[in-house]
Amino acid sequence: MTTNWAAFAAVEPDLAGTVEKRFGVFRHHVLATVRRDGSPRTSGLEVEFLHGELWLGMMPDSLKALDLRRDPRFALQANPGEGTGMGGGDVRICGRAVEVTDPAVKGAYVKEVEPPQPFHLFRTELTEVVRTYVEDGRYLVVQVWKPGEPVRTLRRT
Repeated sequence: MTTNWAAFAAVEPDLAGTVEKRFGVFRHHVLATVRRDGSPRTSGLEVEFLHGELWLGMMPDSLKALDLRRDPRFALQANPGEGTGMGGGDVRICGRAVEVTDPAVKGAYVKEVEPPQPFHLFRTELTEVVRTYVEDGRYLVVQVWKPGEPVRTLRRT
């Protein structure tokens, strides 16, 4: 089961807002894809939250784009930034990337984002959103959301 960003934000607006804010702190993040041999590949990436979707834009024929064309599964980790503060916590989004080839959709994206041309554009279908943070200096808190389920919160001392 998957869902897009707007559907996730509608059912879990607080977590969605926190995650989106966390991704907004830095421009570059880390994308994990699956290589042809099944091993993981990590790559730097910029993301956009626009019109209810989480978009992934990539250079033409980049290895991460070729990975996603072959196997659409991904994990996206927000840039933790400097030090250990990680205001807002550590956030990760997992799902499937669907390449967008419709000229009208790509054209609308280009008008707003102005990416270098040519490029690959993928919209995401979410399978999991996770936030991990420290509460009161005592608890490690992990919030996990999956489509069709409420947020599950785990606290560890």
